[in-house]
Amino acid sequence: MKQLKETHGLSRRTFLSQTAVGLAAATWGGTTVMAQEAGVRPERTGGVKVLNPRGRVPVGIIIDDSTCLVNLNRFAMPQFNDAWGGKQTVYHRRWKEWPAEIPDSFVRRFAEWALDRGVKGKYSIVPYPACVGRMDRGLPGWSRRELEDSLALVRESIAPNWDIHPEMVSHTRVIDLKTGQPYPDQTPAYMENWDWTTGRSAGEIGDYLAYALQILKNAGLSCEGITTPGGFGSRARPQLAQGTLDAVRAVFGAEIPHYFRDLYDEGDRSVAPRVELASALDGDDPRCVVSIVGCTGDWTGGWDCVEPEGVDRFITEDLSQGRMVEVIERGEPAIMVCHWTGVYWNGEERGFKIWQEVERRLRARYADRIQWMKLCEVARYWAAKELTGIRETRTSVAFEAPFACPAFTVEVPSAPGSKAPTLAAGSEVTSLRAVSRPADLRSGTCLRERDRLVACFDLPNGRSELRG
Repeated sequence: MKQLKETHGLSRRTFLSQTAVGLAAATWGGTTVMAQEAGVRPERTGGVKVLNPRGRVPVGIIIDDSTCLVNLNRFAMPQFNDAWGGKQTVYHRRWKEWPAEIPDSFVRRFAEWALDRGVKGKYSIVPYPACVGRMDRGLPGWSRRELEDSLALVRESIAPNWDIHPEMVSHTRVIDLKTGQPYPDQTPAYMENWDWTTGRSAGEIGDYLAYALQILKNAGLSCEGITTPGGFGSRARPQLAQGTLDAVRAVFGAEIPHYFRDLYDEGDRSVAPRVELASALDGDDPRCVVSIVGCTGDWTGGWDCVEPEGVDRFITEDLSQGRMVEVIERGEPAIMVCHWTGVYWNGEERGFKIWQEVERRLRARYADRIQWMKLCEVARYWAAKELTGIRETRTSVAFEAPFACPAFTVEVPSAPGSKAPTLAAGSEVTSLRAVSRPADLRSGTCLRERDRLVACFDLPNGRSELRG
C-alpha cells in the first residue's frame, strides 16, 4: 500500500520519505538520495555507453496489496482505524460493504490480458493477509482446495509475466517471529505500515523479511524481491537494503535481489533503479541489491477504492502528455504503481479498465520504443549496466561482467564499415547480424549509424570481447 492519505494531502509513503531525506541524505552521482551505500564500481575506459535494453525504455506495472482470494483492504481498514484510535478519517470508509474476496475468475482474466499484451511487472502475494490466514497453512473462510487452486493460478498464469513479492507478512500488524502471532500492541508502533523498523538492525529487518519469504516458499512460490507496505523501512533505509540482500539470497538464492520502497510521481527527480551495496565484483560471489523506483501515483482507484483519477494522468488521449510521456521521453524506466483492491474496485473493475486503456495508448505512441519488463529483469539489467567493467582498445571492447544479462546494448564510437562485429567469450565467437532500424534491435544484432555502432547481445558473466 503506497498511498495512505495524510490530512495535509501527502501520501503516507511520500510523507515518510520526505522526513527521511531530512534525517539521512547523501549525494550520489549529483542526485540527492537516501543513505544506502552504492558500494564498489568497476573501472571503465573509452567512450562506450551502455544503453537501455534493445535501445528501448523499460516499462512495467507494480501491483501492491494483492494476495490469494482475500480482499486485503476490506480486512485492513478496521485494523488501521483501530491503530489510530479512530482519528484518521481516511479509515472511516464503509469497508463492511466491500466483498471479502477478489475471485480467481478475475485474476485469470487479468493474467490472460497481460499475457496477450505482453504486460509485465510485479504482483504481491501478502503471505498472511491482514492476519486472516497464511498462504502455507490455510485461509479461514476458504477451503484448502480453493487456496491450492488459487496458488496454482498464480504460479501458472501470473508468474510468467510478474515477479511475486511478499509485502511484508500481514501488511497490517507486526508478527512476533517466535510465536507466529501478532504482537498485542495494536498502535502504529507495531503496525507494519508505520514506524516499527526505525532503529532496528539489518539483521532484525532481514529476519522479518525472511519469515515472509519463507511462507511464500512453503506455498510453492518463488521470489527475487520484496515490497514494503506503507512507511516500512522509510527511516531504516540502509538496514532495509542490507536486510533485503541477505534475506532474499538466504531463502531463495536469488543472484540479484531487489526491492520496491519508493515512488516519485512528479518532477524531474530520477526514477532510475539504484544499484546498492555492490561488492566482490571480481570474485566468485558478486553481490548487490537493486532499489526499483516507481514513477506514478495510483491513479486507478487506490487501496481504498476512491474515485480513480484516470488514464490521462498516465498518458492523455492525444498521446502528447502525462507522467508516462515525461519519463519515457527522458529515457528512464517508467514503472507505474497501483493497488489490487482498486484494480478490482469491488467488482466494477475500474482499475483494470484504466490499465487496458493505458496499455493501448502506450502501444499507439511507443510501440517500438518501450519494452515491458518484470522488476527482476530491470534489476538485472541495471546491475549489469552499472557493475560491468568496460575497457576500450583500438580494435575491441572488453567486458568484465559479474552478472550475465540478456539483450545488453551498448553504443561504441565506430567508423562505418561492412564487417560484421563479433562477440567472443572463451572459445565461443558469435557474429552479430546487421539490422537497418533501431526498432529491429534484439539480442544478436547490431546497427551502424554514421560514426557509431549499436550492438545488442546476451552478455555472459566473466570476460567477453566485442570485436570489429
